[in-house]
Amino acid sequence: MTDPVELVGQSLSPATREAFEDRVDDQAAFLRTALEGGDLDTEGFAIGLELEVYAVDDDGRLTAIPEGVFEACNKELGLHNAELNTDPDPFTAEGLDAQARALETQWERAQAAAREHGCDLVLDAMWTTPPSEGSVAYLGDTTTHGGTDLPTNMRSVPRYWAIDRHCVDLADGAIEFDVPGATVEFPTILFESLATSIQPHVQIPDATQFPRYHNLGIRTLGPVLALATNSPFLPGDMYDESVDPETLLAETHHELRIAAFEQSVNHTDPSKCRVPDDLDEPTDPVDHVVEDPLLAPFLAEWVEGAEAGFTGEIWEFDHKRGTFWRWLRGVIGGDRVEGIGGRRSIRIEYRPLPTQPSIRDIVGFQALVGGLLRGLVATDHPLGDLDHEAAERSFYAAVEDGLDGELVWITADGERTSDSETIFAEVFEYARRGLAEQGVDDATADRYLDPLEARWDERTTPSQWKIDRARAELDAGATLAEALATVQTDYARLSRDHETFAEWL
Repeated sequence: MTDPVELVGQSLSPATREAFEDRVDDQAAFLRTALEGGDLDTEGFAIGLELEVYAVDDDGRLTAIPEGVFEACNKELGLHNAELNTDPDPFTAEGLDAQARALETQWERAQAAAREHGCDLVLDAMWTTPPSEGSVAYLGDTTTHGGTDLPTNMRSVPRYWAIDRHCVDLADGAIEFDVPGATVEFPTILFESLATSIQPHVQIPDATQFPRYHNLGIRTLGPVLALATNSPFLPGDMYDESVDPETLLAETHHELRIAAFEQSVNHTDPSKCRVPDDLDEPTDPVDHVVEDPLLAPFLAEWVEGAEAGFTGEIWEFDHKRGTFWRWLRGVIGGDRVEGIGGRRSIRIEYRPLPTQPSIRDIVGFQALVGGLLRGLVATDHPLGDLDHEAAERSFYAAVEDGLDGELVWITADGERTSDSETIFAEVFEYARRGLAEQGVDDATADRYLDPLEARWDERTTPSQWKIDRARAELDAGATLAEALATVQTDYARLSRDHETFAEWL
């Protein structure tokens, strides 16, 4: 295998680009034929999940995760990041409970391993207590390898390094991160690792129906994200010295994660990390990846084991899909799910959601997303008539203002509305309808959706709780840094002590 640092240079060479694009074109033709021939169809819906977390030391400061912890979880972009994944299950009541059990078991194992190695994992969407050297120093530190500057605290994975160097080159050597109260430049994309996410997956059994589910998913992004917001603050040492704390609390986005992701990698035209375009044809998920700007191409022979199984047949295409950073995207391939047949499948990855305070909250959003998409399609709901531009504005309104954002919806009666009472009534109604369509009993639906509905009833999400808690500390005389430290400490404690965020309210 080629030296990892050498792979970075090879990735950016014209010869690699040409070979990569040729393979992507061939593999895309193969996938179009598979889609048109029904080779990706299955006998039923399935669900899965990805969960990202970060690690802190005994003082609550961000810390690198020791190698031994990864016997219980997977590595991610930053040395402080980890990921947990569930294998897919049929979308049924039993499947939802199986997802919850699997995630809970993984979480307990990962936490136990972390504590054995002197750190703790946190179910949170953005770390705010800096590492000992400071946030900007940690995120911007680079080490020279073979004449190439690489991020010191990024996982030493050639693909990550190549993406980082390509993005930095496109940004002329420095990437600006600009959000309310803070403007910082970095020589790497590692500030993306400020944020952690959950990604519910919904496998669609009939590929011809995939565009319908995908396009309706775009129109749900605003309301669903508004219920989930959980990253209103950066680490305190990243804010401008002149920032006014009260102004910051009033102006900060409820989801700074979105800016962290978008600003770290959006250096192509068109931007890569954004709300996706609508799909018209079942083959559009393939065509949109092919047409996406190329970033850090790799070849299968560079990666040990890359040519195994179905994924090996589409390895370069799948690699490019890995940089197709849309807030909702289609993924072809997947694992066989016992009970619904099919060796291959197509699924929706619902990507804008922040990590939540508890496992039950996380599975709740899995149930909400899956149920809502299923319910909207099963009832032929007219939400799809909402224009794409309005859906995109609704999403960014939720990013900035959470539940107070100006959301847009088409009601079951075909009326356009920005009335949040009406919108969230339909969100939960049609999520429950979709769950019922999948045979999920009322008790199971209530177990997962009631805690999320309580957020709307109380008009409080994790981000709003953090803002309110910080304001109380400022009113008591704390500095901004002190207030954020207290918020972080209290959040971590309450996350450990309660089964759902609703129990805090």
